Amino acid sequence: MKVVVVESPAKAKTINKYLGSDYKVLASYGHIRDLPSKDGSVDPDNDFEMVWQADSKSQTRIREIADAVKGSDTLILATDPDREGEAISWHLMEALKKRRVLKDVDVERVVFNAITKAAVTNAMENPREIDSELVDAYLARRALDYLVGFNLSPVLWRKLPGSRSAGRVQSVALRIICQRELEIETFKPQEYWQVQATLRAPNGTDFEARLYALDGDTLKKFTLGDEGSADAALEAVKAGGYSVSSVEAKPVKRNPPPPFITSTLQQEASRKLGFTAKRTMQAAQKLYEEGRITYMRTDGVNMAEEAYAAARDKIKSDYGAQYLPEKTRRYSSKAKNAQEAHEAVRPTDFSIRPDDYKQSDGDLWKLYALIWRRAVASQMEAAQFERTTIDLVSKDSRATLRATGQVLVFDGFIKLYTEGRDDTDEDEDAEARLPKMTEGEHADLVEATNSQHFTQPPPRYTEASLVKRLEELGIGRPSTYASTLSTLEDRDYVRLEKKQLIPEDKGRLVTAFLENFFQRYVEYDFTADLEEKLDVISDGKLDWKTFLRDFWTQFHAAIGETKDLRVSEVLDALNETLGPYVFPTVDENGEPKERPRLCPLCNEGELSLKLGRHGAFVGCSRYPDCKYTRAFSVDAESENAINPDGEELGIDPETGQPVLLKTGRFGPYVETPVEGEDKPKRGSIPKGWDAKELDLEKALMLLSLPRTVGAHPEDNEPILAAIGRYGPYVQHLKTYANLPTVDEVFEVGLNRAVTLIAEKRANPRGRGGTAKVLKDLGSHPENGDPIQVLEGRYGPYVKNGKINATLPKDVEPADVTLEQAVTLVAERAAKGSKKKKKAPAKKKKAAAKK
Repeated sequence: MKVVVVESPAKAKTINKYLGSDYKVLASYGHIRDLPSKDGSVDPDNDFEMVWQADSKSQTRIREIADAVKGSDTLILATDPDREGEAISWHLMEALKKRRVLKDVDVERVVFNAITKAAVTNAMENPREIDSELVDAYLARRALDYLVGFNLSPVLWRKLPGSRSAGRVQSVALRIICQRELEIETFKPQEYWQVQATLRAPNGTDFEARLYALDGDTLKKFTLGDEGSADAALEAVKAGGYSVSSVEAKPVKRNPPPPFITSTLQQEASRKLGFTAKRTMQAAQKLYEEGRITYMRTDGVNMAEEAYAAARDKIKSDYGAQYLPEKTRRYSSKAKNAQEAHEAVRPTDFSIRPDDYKQSDGDLWKLYALIWRRAVASQMEAAQFERTTIDLVSKDSRATLRATGQVLVFDGFIKLYTEGRDDTDEDEDAEARLPKMTEGEHADLVEATNSQHFTQPPPRYTEASLVKRLEELGIGRPSTYASTLSTLEDRDYVRLEKKQLIPEDKGRLVTAFLENFFQRYVEYDFTADLEEKLDVISDGKLDWKTFLRDFWTQFHAAIGETKDLRVSEVLDALNETLGPYVFPTVDENGEPKERPRLCPLCNEGELSLKLGRHGAFVGCSRYPDCKYTRAFSVDAESENAINPDGEELGIDPETGQPVLLKTGRFGPYVETPVEGEDKPKRGSIPKGWDAKELDLEKALMLLSLPRTVGAHPEDNEPILAAIGRYGPYVQHLKTYANLPTVDEVFEVGLNRAVTLIAEKRANPRGRGGTAKVLKDLGSHPENGDPIQVLEGRYGPYVKNGKINATLPKDVEPADVTLEQAVTLVAERAAKGSKKKKKAPAKKKKAAAKK
């Protein structure tokens, strides 16, 4: 008997189909050991000895594997073909050695890039030993991350209250996001003007052109910097009498992008599917374990020879010989530190088109379709365009207009796939046809105008563009990007808003602290250099403990330098670094402020950053005489000076108690005393509401929250509406469903609240938000609940209570009748009841086996 160990049950199930009865396939469920989250797990004073620990679940897995190995002659470690997979195999072998079950047992390491019969069979025929150099690189990385995290994080906790953690890659990624935000905040728009004209060709066709040169000088972007110069240029253009001075038409080819690597897969899934990096990798993992795609953690851009042949065959049969280039397309990686040890991410079977892949999980289908199309397109013929440029000169030779056009001559790979972009200001594929014109021909001026423009700040990073930037800098590894981004969000260092990564105040504080006191360890080049050295270790050219000693000597000294660092010194540094952000030098109209730090309440004191138990806030230097405080960030609300002691808005008619408007370090709020209670009742003023315009009526509305919408018809438990940390919501028991606006908290009715709660329970992860109602059909004739046609994640469906029934593909949502909907709901309910009836039979069968 041969025991095969892989990471997951899904992978075990797929492999089991390809191996005979002589094999027993077990899952380790990922890593079986890890460094305990406490001091001393890595001991630099004892030659970097590492203490590994298995939790109770992992102990059970180890015991199961050990019991199986006792009765076998061979242990085959078939974990993933990368550094992490090698580490899992090493951990397992070390754990089994401690249990002394490997005596007289052959231990083999096999790797395969795809879970197909051919790949698995070939791997079993070509075993090897565990790669000690890959394990060394893993140990070095793990120790490095531990030493940074467990030594730097406590410094943050002591010197910067409210901070949560720091990490080797995490902190650098956060710095990139914060620096971009600072660029946006300090950006000064620059004015420029353009002159454009509509011309008419001899054949009567109108076309657009722009002013390209004036008085013999080619215009640059800022040549026309104000309205005066733009008006003068416009007058020159209006002279008219244009004739063609030159026509240039040249063919342009665009080649397809290479197949996906890990980072480009994450980027495209973000752009095209709206997936986070974490969601992409979860779906890719499942596709790999099903045997649908090759290994998804890779920086190699080429495919196996049989994959090239299969892709080319598919192109020829499905699209025709004209879409097949003469030679196979081969690519090389542009990524810094690319190892290209594995194939690109591709389908294992090109004959299975996306439409042939039947999958109830929409994420898997969408990602498979993206991978299939990209891989096939990478082997298709280039797209061909004809780009035409026509220059026209006015009769007085002062103004030269230029018209450009691009026409798609042959679509090539674009027929199947177009790569997404983060910068969508210009559409390269947009067609602009120009009339056929020859040199010397005349064109009439129809209209000429000028237009004002301003330069725009750089865009905030999205997950896709941040992954791209990290890869360009050589920071981290594509396989770690998803967890890095998740950590930043989990720590409340950044938030994801409309796909944009926006740094939170806490994140900016941490970044400013590290830039001031640990600058070297958040420098891009330094972090990238560490990655390069880890790669050198995996090549066997650098001893991993020598690498750690060099790093630790300097890092430990830097930690020691902060031992006597006073909080006042930290505040001075933060006030200097974050001054432009916390205390803007211009007002909302762009006018300079005479004293940016002047306290708006007492008009005497200076504002500065303070550190409290819950983090940073802004306070007045005249405290306690002036109690002005505000949140760390600056917005329209916090700029208004509200007396911390409170401004009375009126008297609550029900209680006779005053209602006060106050402000604190977390922003403005309303407050009223409660009879018999030590603490007053409070309500934060939501985003979008101007604190200075708040009246008694709105204040009482806020203080009335949470509002009882009504009793849920199923269990008579109350449904509440309120405003929380993440915005307005309705709540029933432990289910929370978001509301689109704050106003809905006070207006939402019982029917809508019940629907939102039901939709949230049906789709707990909240992908895609609330389903759009396409048609209301009325009430069900039997149960009285509403029946609606909704637009769902996988297409339109009929909803009645807890039952969702998919709409047949040949039925249009607008055409669905109440009778049809009732039938669909009944059929779906019948299927559900059959499944429930089968469950006990399985249990009985299992019991009988026991």
